[in-house]
Amino acid sequence: MTPQEVVFRAWRAGKAQGERLGWLGRAQPPAPDLSVSGQDFFRKNPEIDPAAYVAAADRIADGWLDVFALKDVDLGTPPRWNRDPKTGIEAPLAFGKLLDYRDTDLVGDIKYLWEPNRHLHLVTLAQAWSLTGEAKYAEALREQLESWFIACPYPLGANWASSLEVAIRLVNWSLAWQLLLPFVQHPSNEGFRDRWLASVWQHATFVRGWFSLHSSANNHLVGEACGLYLAALAWPHWREAKDWRSTAKAILEREALAQNGPDGVNREQAVSYQQFVLDMMLLPYLAGRAAGDAFSPAYAARMEAMLDFVASIMDAGGNVPMIGDADDGYLVRLCGFNKFNPYQSLLATGALLFRRGDFKQKAGRLDDKTRWLLGPAATAQWAALDAQQTRLPPRQQFAEGGYYVLGCEFGGAKEIRVVADAGPLGYRSIAAHGHADALAFTLCAGGRELLVDPGTYAYHTQQRWRSYFRGTAAHNTVRVDGLDQSEQGGNFLWLRKARAGCSLWLSSGQKDCFEGWHDGYMRLEDPVKHRRLLELDKAARTLAVEDTLEMAEAHDVELFFHFSERCEVALEAGVWVATNGPVRLRVVLPEGGEAELCRGSVSPIAGWISRSFDRRVPSPTLVWRARLEGTTQLRTLLEIRR
Repeated sequence: MTPQEVVFRAWRAGKAQGERLGWLGRAQPPAPDLSVSGQDFFRKNPEIDPAAYVAAADRIADGWLDVFALKDVDLGTPPRWNRDPKTGIEAPLAFGKLLDYRDTDLVGDIKYLWEPNRHLHLVTLAQAWSLTGEAKYAEALREQLESWFIACPYPLGANWASSLEVAIRLVNWSLAWQLLLPFVQHPSNEGFRDRWLASVWQHATFVRGWFSLHSSANNHLVGEACGLYLAALAWPHWREAKDWRSTAKAILEREALAQNGPDGVNREQAVSYQQFVLDMMLLPYLAGRAAGDAFSPAYAARMEAMLDFVASIMDAGGNVPMIGDADDGYLVRLCGFNKFNPYQSLLATGALLFRRGDFKQKAGRLDDKTRWLLGPAATAQWAALDAQQTRLPPRQQFAEGGYYVLGCEFGGAKEIRVVADAGPLGYRSIAAHGHADALAFTLCAGGRELLVDPGTYAYHTQQRWRSYFRGTAAHNTVRVDGLDQSEQGGNFLWLRKARAGCSLWLSSGQKDCFEGWHDGYMRLEDPVKHRRLLELDKAARTLAVEDTLEMAEAHDVELFFHFSERCEVALEAGVWVATNGPVRLRVVLPEGGEAELCRGSVSPIAGWISRSFDRRVPSPTLVWRARLEGTTQLRTLLEIRR
């Protein structure tokens, strides 16, 4: 932290202590002026098939919910809002801003506690009510909220410890409120309405006074501004709402350009956060448009560039590399809690917003989330969008973000798509969500994943697993002397960060060539400079990987190749072969080393993939090892066949 941040955090800690003692910030919510109407930016869509929403809402009303790796969790009716459903630990109602939510003995796994409290499921109840008119869904929502107001009094407990969590609740409340407005306005529900509005004011006031700043001013700040902006539009019943709106919009406009590069890459260097932040930008954009409070052309252009990046790294099967951190975090779920591809959903929305046929092709279909956000006109607009005449050529170079896409026959059954990484470790000083993956790459063919990024798995807990999935050994790159390229200092901190860059990029009809470098091992007593050349021969359908290690003395060197868990990997006539459906990948390793195929090892950890938070399954990982001395070139040949 900079000296300025140290001073700021000391001041904020003192402010929180003052609030806890009752000196500051304990005013009661003022009476709302209900003569001022909220802005309607989310409404019932009669074209939606209610079946999925009814099924999901029935489970929610009965107290059942899926929470990350836990399926069919009985949260209770009403839920126990301060209880971690994974460990059963009940977090205390201590002053939220001073509560150590990383203390697992105190609160359990905070991700599991927070997830139901984001209230994404309450929107599903509101959707079911709006589609069917059945009172039981509105009554279930009211019962859950009334219990939440009692169990989570402002400003006590884990649900008042994070501004981002408070803001995400505001986002989902604003959507549910608009769908439920006739129910909320009924005279019999006046008390419920007033209690809900009082909590809205407390939520918005909390966020307005507790933004994530300095090294924490990453996606959290964007999410906080998103929640505050939507609250100002949905509930303009207090004089403070004008300040909420202007402050939040200014933050969104600034951070949209600061946190996302002109090439569309989110600077967290984590693809999952790309979709998270896109939602945080998209909802205020649509709400502002409905309210006549349009965002700038630069803001819209940055969203389109971000969608361009998503489309470029997505293969023909809809697969997106799991680069960087992912925690299954969603701002909203507007699809009845059905399974959906969040990246294809965003591209479907982007196709209509920006008239992009290439986005339509990548999305594949018009999804329910887009229908809810864009209204009944979305179906006709989708049908009218010509996917051929409104498409742009695929982008392959994202120089500022550090990603390069090598490939051929994009979009077809013979597609080859390689995503190479020569970008920064992450955003700001702590680079919280980046992984030590410099010069790693992924490989897909015909919409089938072959070489993958294994994902994240753990966050605040299970430090050993957290360290592995963030580390160099969990990526398709080179490790030297058993060390990560960047030095970890905790679950969300890096003590030393490798710098990486691209020194060559060429693309033609015959070949794509990428060369990159990183200096992560220059810190060794005998410094090692790693350069990697990737050369895709499109006619031969081969990818040559040439690693150059510039060093003087002897070092232990490892090459890692992580295969999809859907791959079968075997040694055939001295060559490793991976098969995924009709696609085969022959891996011709460098001479002079020893190769080992790992799958599901726990000591040491090796051979795992995590497709979602807190879940892992064994997957084949090929490791080549050698003791090398002096500057060395290692050549690996990957042959893609059907």
